[in-house]
Amino acid sequence: METPTILAFLSRLQDSAPAAAPGGAATAPSFLSGSIIPLVLVLAVFYFVLILPERKKQKQRQKMLDALKKGDRVMTSSGMYGTVISCTNEIVVLQAADNVRLRFARSSIQAVITEEKETAADEKAEVASKA
Repeated sequence: METPTILAFLSRLQDSAPAAAPGGAATAPSFLSGSIIPLVLVLAVFYFVLILPERKKQKQRQKMLDALKKGDRVMTSSGMYGTVISCTNEIVVLQAADNVRLRFARSSIQAVITEEKETAADEKAEVASKA
């Protein structure tokens, strides 16, 4: 079997192209307009389902990191809890226990812990320890 070459494909494509309209204006091939519309729709769905929510999450996280201040209870991406002692643009110093201070990259802070979250986590721990 012979593999079709690019020239053979182009000549078949040219032969199958519609003839010029009587007014001299050429018509666009129908396969082009038929294949672009579904592609645009898929890209639009992809944007609204995946890209837009991810950007929203990134903005919220950046806002949370910018608002870090001394005294905030935080959780790092490794799951360590601590209280912010000091913070710069790049480094956050956390106190994990008495006389235990740890330096973390600011980007490793996962969440700021509020009292509501903390009491809910403590209650779950108590229930688990009793069982």
